[in-house]
Amino acid sequence: MIRVLLADDEDLVRVAVGALLGLEPDIEVVAHAADGPTAVTATLAHRPDVAVVDLEMPGLDGIAVAAELTRARPECAVVVLTGHGRPGHLRQALAAGARGFLPKGSPGGALADVIRRVHAGGRYVDPSLAADALTLPACPLTPRELETLRLAEFGAPVAVIARRVHLSTGTVRNHLSAAVQKLGAADRAGAVRTARDNGWL
Repeated sequence: MIRVLLADDEDLVRVAVGALLGLEPDIEVVAHAADGPTAVTATLAHRPDVAVVDLEMPGLDGIAVAAELTRARPECAVVVLTGHGRPGHLRQALAAGARGFLPKGSPGGALADVIRRVHAGGRYVDPSLAADALTLPACPLTPRELETLRLAEFGAPVAVIARRVHLSTGTVRNHLSAAVQKLGAADRAGAVRTARDNGWL
């Protein structure tokens, strides 16, 4: 039997996926989690072979969970499920150690097949997302622009960012302004969204 953990903050989705997987003769759902930290704790406690995690969860998102499980329990293969996957998310998930990346709108039996594949040591990436990821443009931002934009993501004031990166406030403002302009955004929040969606942050 392939032991599986399911993590999704939407109870209805998690229960429905669990019921579908329960129909498979070689798959057993051994644990459920409604958020990222619980997914990590439950994986360490129940030792599943495969963890199926939602991309967007409270506490830790699916990418952070994949990174943590790859570090703490590398023998557990991670499959990331997403309701609206973007190529940047795919890159981040694979870099974090995920072995599968699958849209929630996939055919019913697809998840079971992906679980079997990653459990056997293989990988699976949704073909359309993979094609999109290959055609993503290169990041137009300099390393300093990316660094300041990353720190600005959670609304840190320019003075705080300047202290963190050991630059003057004027230089930080210039970096943030350049990032906004290069990404064609209206403001910092828009620049952060664009950079996140493309997998640059």
